[in-house]
Amino acid sequence: MTEVTKDILKKVYPERPQDSKKYDWGLLLVIGGSEFYSGSPALSALAAFRAGVDMVRIIAPRRAADIAASFTPDLVAYPLDGADLKGAHLATILAQTEAAKTVSSGKTAVVIGGGIGRSKETQQVVLSYLEKVSLPVVVDADAIHAISKNPEVVFKKPFLITPHTYEFFILTGREVYKLSYEEKAKVVQEEAKRLGTTILLKGRIDIISDGESVALNKTGGPFLAVGGTGDTLAGIAGALLSRGVSPFEAGQAAAYINGLAGEIAGKKFRDSLMATDLINSIVEAINP
Repeated sequence: MTEVTKDILKKVYPERPQDSKKYDWGLLLVIGGSEFYSGSPALSALAAFRAGVDMVRIIAPRRAADIAASFTPDLVAYPLDGADLKGAHLATILAQTEAAKTVSSGKTAVVIGGGIGRSKETQQVVLSYLEKVSLPVVVDADAIHAISKNPEVVFKKPFLITPHTYEFFILTGREVYKLSYEEKAKVVQEEAKRLGTTILLKGRIDIISDGESVALNKTGGPFLAVGGTGDTLAGIAGALLSRGVSPFEAGQAAAYINGLAGEIAGKKFRDSLMATDLINSIVEAINP
């Protein structure tokens, strides 16, 4: 068991060649949002940009896509008809994924689940999508509820699952909230190995395991207990995956960066901290 340190930044942020061109450092698809939870995809996308991805494309139901596109001209959002994700959208999402792979020469990753909803149809679309893709994927929030119904979809794929303790229980059936961190780490390692995936269990100390190794991240603090900081974590992780970082290292680095950015923002804003404040502090976290 190891602790994540600032040395992880050297691994995930090599020097950029002077002749770098667009998409050399990744294209991220963010699939999520619904009529009610419209901000989640935008938070992930903005965090991904600050974490160094070259381009982000949001795919979301129309209201969420339109709101995201209105935040800043940096964000590109593809609107899907309707208030939430439907079965009729699956072909479009898969086509958009293939198009992203083509334009980026395969340097593409996906973040899915933030604000997407838990209706039976939406959850089935998420499962069907994950069954068909082999790209690196951050499985977050409502998408974790979806894969709990068929965990085989993640087995031996380059996925990173990012649950908090309740979502971990939904996924695995194992309650870890009251366990010591040593006991939690053992359970996370066991479940990552059983599911054939990488898990980042979010908490005061984040636990990351690929089923073989375990890493603990201790950056963060009490001011991160605010809506949207899970979305920023997912976006940072997705940015790193799209750059070719492995799920295990991406999970470690994303947890470290998200927590450190939260610490930096927390010193200024304290109880007033919002997820957008954390996003604006990512630049300081990755350039210490």
